[in-house]
Amino acid sequence: MVQKIQRIPLRKAFPHEARDFTRWLEENIDVLNDCLDITLTNAEREQSAGDFSVDIVAEDESGGKVIIENQLEKSNHDHLGKVITYLVAMEAKAAIWIVADPRPEHISAITWLNESSSADFYLLKLEAIQIANSDPAPLLTLIVGPSESTKAVGKAKHEFAERYDVRKQFWTQLLELAKTKSRLHSAITPGKYSWIGAGSGKSGISYNYVVWQHESAVELYIDRGKGNDAENKVIFDTLLKNKEKIEKDFSGKLEWQRLDTKRASRIRVAFADGGWKDREKWTAVISKMAAAMIQLEKSMKPHIQKLTIQS
Repeated sequence: MVQKIQRIPLRKAFPHEARDFTRWLEENIDVLNDCLDITLTNAEREQSAGDFSVDIVAEDESGGKVIIENQLEKSNHDHLGKVITYLVAMEAKAAIWIVADPRPEHISAITWLNESSSADFYLLKLEAIQIANSDPAPLLTLIVGPSESTKAVGKAKHEFAERYDVRKQFWTQLLELAKTKSRLHSAITPGKYSWIGAGSGKSGISYNYVVWQHESAVELYIDRGKGNDAENKVIFDTLLKNKEKIEKDFSGKLEWQRLDTKRASRIRVAFADGGWKDREKWTAVISKMAAAMIQLEKSMKPHIQKLTIQS
């Protein structure tokens, strides 16, 4: 007759974490190999890591160190800190955290570590099972571990973080120059996104600097907010009636983008000779953008002031 697997209290199988479970795992390290994508050998208990003691230190196929931290209870912040501390102290390539009950926040933390770190982190759930009157046995389940997809996500996040940092540097340099030539953006602080803007004196109409990887632009952006789609187009059309005068005062052609399928509209001049990725061109690009913004405000301001809309 086929017997059912029964889960039993973990402490019935392993009354003491160090004496019972950690010792058992050291002698049966191959059980972990069935759950993981690495093969562990040469497991040793109670290895020193500074003032602390690591439950188990093993080796992977290439001889790299792998630390194992056991916790026969619900996961907590203290043990998560130990996992990270031991991995760094032992200069290990991977860390395995075995717990009785993984909290959702610690699952998320291990996922984040796999995305953000060059090391590999594994979180396993430990249960005790029994079939009929058999001896208790451990059941290990991988909850989260490293993968190519998590590493790819981590790389993408890192690249975006770098992008934000570089853009902030770009805006810092631009604003430093712009403030010496115009007060328009003097109250603006550098941001991390692809645009920064300043008000025109009329609500929903702003003067924006825009930068992409290899291009840049300055623009008048019209967006009075949700529910004002029609008003945005009226404002654009009113300015468009003065296109000839505006472009004459601007001393050049502008892109008049009504954006009929969008809520907003814009009037822009774009430059294709460098963006935030072209650091060696920043000085020339920023100088051109600042000069164009001065001309844009000069050409638009009289017409914006005549608009009969709420400021």
